[in-house]
Amino acid sequence: MQVKRFFAADMRQAMKLVRDELGADASIIANRRVAGGVELTAALDYQIPAAPSRQPNAELESELRKTQARITSAQTELSTRAKADAGKDGQLFAAPAKAAAERSSAPARPAPKPAAAALPAGDQQMLAAMRFELHGLRELIEVQLGSIAWGQLQTRKPQQASLWRRLQRMGISAELARALLEKVATITEPRQAWRMLLAHLAHAIATVPTEPLEEGGVIALVGPAGMGKTTTLAKLAARYVLKYGAQNIALVSMDSYRIGAQEQLKTLGRILNVSVTQVDPGQSLTQALAPLARRKVVLIDTAGLPGSDPALRMQLETLAGRGIKAKNYLVLAATSQSQVLKAAYHSYKHCGLAGCILTKLDEATSLGEVLGLAISQRLPVAYVADGPRIPDDLQLPRSHQLVSRAVSLQVAEDPSEEAMADMFAGLYQQPSRRVG
Repeated sequence: MQVKRFFAADMRQAMKLVRDELGADASIIANRRVAGGVELTAALDYQIPAAPSRQPNAELESELRKTQARITSAQTELSTRAKADAGKDGQLFAAPAKAAAERSSAPARPAPKPAAAALPAGDQQMLAAMRFELHGLRELIEVQLGSIAWGQLQTRKPQQASLWRRLQRMGISAELARALLEKVATITEPRQAWRMLLAHLAHAIATVPTEPLEEGGVIALVGPAGMGKTTTLAKLAARYVLKYGAQNIALVSMDSYRIGAQEQLKTLGRILNVSVTQVDPGQSLTQALAPLARRKVVLIDTAGLPGSDPALRMQLETLAGRGIKAKNYLVLAATSQSQVLKAAYHSYKHCGLAGCILTKLDEATSLGEVLGLAISQRLPVAYVADGPRIPDDLQLPRSHQLVSRAVSLQVAEDPSEEAMADMFAGLYQQPSRRVG
């Protein structure tokens, strides 16, 4: 029997190391927390003494039962320690029905203090270590279940497995892919299933019913630095001037943080013969907009601040004010990673978003991530920008064209078996989302 230790930053990376070196038949016999991450002890040709079974993956299912038994044992020990050291009436991880029965049968008494505050420092460290081990065991079960689920899908529903791979090549998230595949589960012909799946994807992409420049009013572009807000504002301004002239449009800059940002907007104003108003920190945006009340369109360029910056909260509260009546559009670069896009949405959603503008499509290698965010957060797409030319490279969105472009950008190679198994493991924590 070959036994080896593996070190990684988290459980999923450690499991990947085990699979890469020892293969899928390796068994995890121990895990513990170490400085900088986790340590796994894995064994190859590790036989678990168990009765013969005709079910598939007998050894893996036996290992899962063993892991679940360890979790149950650890939970019982946590409950016993909490009762003995802290004197609490309830138990850690106790079932709600059992806890309610104990409370109803016990006499009234003062509310106990939280167990974490009553435990000695050494016991708190031990409790934290046990919780970490429980978390690690849970991740182990999820990874193993994901591997089983993906293997069974390939065996029982090869067409569904093929569609899963194609969606992953497009960069579509696992949650959105599952919702799309549920809609074509009854279609048996592969080509028809793929066409219908893409049709459902296009239907899920919302677009604005009327172009924002045609509606007029105050339009603010928000989003982190580097997403292309100022360039997009220049394209919008030039698009309006070419169609309606420069008399009824004005530009406003709230970006006093980036070096040269206001000078860049001033240069644009001189080229287009459009007035530019600067709003300094502490200055009222309402007062700055008052002289521009007769302009049909006012475009506001905001500062791209990180989510932790206190100034961002003040900026978003200003844009959300009733006196401004601004329509705020989140600018998202298609070249950004999925986590960056999600962080941008959660940081800027507090100002009330009317939709989003997708930029840098010409530089993107995948559109699945940015389209997935627009779908999951129900953000209508107002414009798409696919080049540096002003204003030529600014287009009104067409959902079917976005899907066609996403298909054309899909990577050539299928994702690895390990990547698909990890994706299925993540699905155990996510509820199914309806599409369309």
